[in-house]
Amino acid sequence: MPGQPNPVRHVVVTGAAGLLGGPLCRQLASRADVRLDAFAHADLDITDEAFVRARLAELRPDLVINCAAFTRVDDCESQETLAMRVNGHGPTNLAAACRSIDALLIHISTDYVFDGSKPSPYGEHDLTGPEYNLSAYGRSKLAGERGVIGAGGRHLIVRTSWLYGEGGPNFVASILRLARARPELSVVNDQRGRPTYAPDLAGAIINLIDAGATEVIHAANSDACTWYEFACEIVRAAGLDTPVRPCTTAEFPRPARRPANSVLDTTRYEKLTGRRLRSWRDAVREYITLLEGTPGG
Repeated sequence: MPGQPNPVRHVVVTGAAGLLGGPLCRQLASRADVRLDAFAHADLDITDEAFVRARLAELRPDLVINCAAFTRVDDCESQETLAMRVNGHGPTNLAAACRSIDALLIHISTDYVFDGSKPSPYGEHDLTGPEYNLSAYGRSKLAGERGVIGAGGRHLIVRTSWLYGEGGPNFVASILRLARARPELSVVNDQRGRPTYAPDLAGAIINLIDAGATEVIHAANSDACTWYEFACEIVRAAGLDTPVRPCTTAEFPRPARRPANSVLDTTRYEKLTGRRLRSWRDAVREYITLLEGTPGG
């Protein structure tokens, strides 16, 4: 009824100490209509099926947001069993436990479930895989998506891309460090995506909760770029003059395969929430100001 406060929702966040979990918990904690239980990995290991089921049965939250993940893409190639356990089996455990208490599960996934062969942005209903064209990280995250859907409970899968922010290693911090240590940088210019600032994604997730969203939705900062264009903006925003040279993926081989195009179409998010995430350029400037004090500092 008009004038009545929203009912308080009990929210559990896993991976609460991570890149996304940190800002998400801070934003949720500021809400009067949220009662928050935040769990780091040491507090709630999502790979422990029996413990997950027992803990959620005890807490009986309305909503669980899974931010726990093994995100070191290259390390996943040599540790695929661990990646599959955390990124594949862990979300499946959460989904089964949520179904048993009729809680909504929000699971964070990735653009890397696509192989990058599509020339235009990927929508929610585009085919994922095929698995043989994905990295180990991509395969493990795809397994997690399938586990969540297969559990048959209420769920929302939020795919995002090129995530950075405080609370963990990320491309922006790496470029700043390297730009101060090397005479010049070479960065690949044939992979495209949408860089996404973790606090902005956290806000988008809360918007989706408020909108009652379910199924699969893409959320990312606006506009697309290559890693080279991203690096150039980072260096410029920090007031550095280190030259950045474009190179090809073939010239800069990495253990894990990256999709040439992983640009996500966020039209569904924008229609559901009535909002559009800001440009990645504005977001990265804010992050660098936070890191540096002032640009160039």
